Amino acid sequence: MKKVYVAISSDIVHDGILNIVSQASKLGEVTVGVVSDEAISAYKRVPLLDLKTRKRVYENIKGVSRVVEQVTLSYKENLLELKPDYVVHGDDWRAGAQSAVRQEVVDLLSEWGGKLVEVPYTKGISASALENDLKAFYGSPDLRRGLLRRLLKLKPCL
Repeated sequence: MKKVYVAISSDIVHDGILNIVSQASKLGEVTVGVVSDEAISAYKRVPLLDLKTRKRVYENIKGVSRVVEQVTLSYKENLLELKPDYVVHGDDWRAGAQSAVRQEVVDLLSEWGGKLVEVPYTKGISASALENDLKAFYGSPDLRRGLLRRLLKLKPCL
C-alpha cells in the first residue's frame, strides 16, 4: 500500500481538514504529522488544544492510520524517515510564507520519486473566523490563566 503524509497545525477540525484527510486516504495509508505547540506558537497563536490532545483527535479521524509529531514547520525530518509516496496539502501554500516549506517538500519528494498532491482550498472555511467565534469561550479568567501558563512554557520570557 502507498504511504501518504499529511502535516496539520490546525487544532480546529473543520471541513477543509476533513477533506484533505479524505483525499489523502484515497491514495493510501495516511500518516498525520501533528505540528508541535512550539512550532505553531512561533508563527501564530498558541494552539487551543495541546499536542497530546490534538494527536488523540487526529488518531480518531476516519482514514488516519498513524499520527506522529512534526517538531518543526519543516517537513524534512518526518519525510526523510517515512519516505512517503505522497504528501497531501491544501493548495493555499503556493504563495506567501509557506511557499518555502512547499518547495522543500517538492525537493525532498523528488529524491525518491514521491509526489505532492494539492487539494483545492475548501471555499467558505476560515480557521481564523472559527477562532474569532471561540474568543468568547477562552476569554474567561481561568482559561486565560491556563493559556498564559502554556505560553510561558512555550516561549521565552522577555
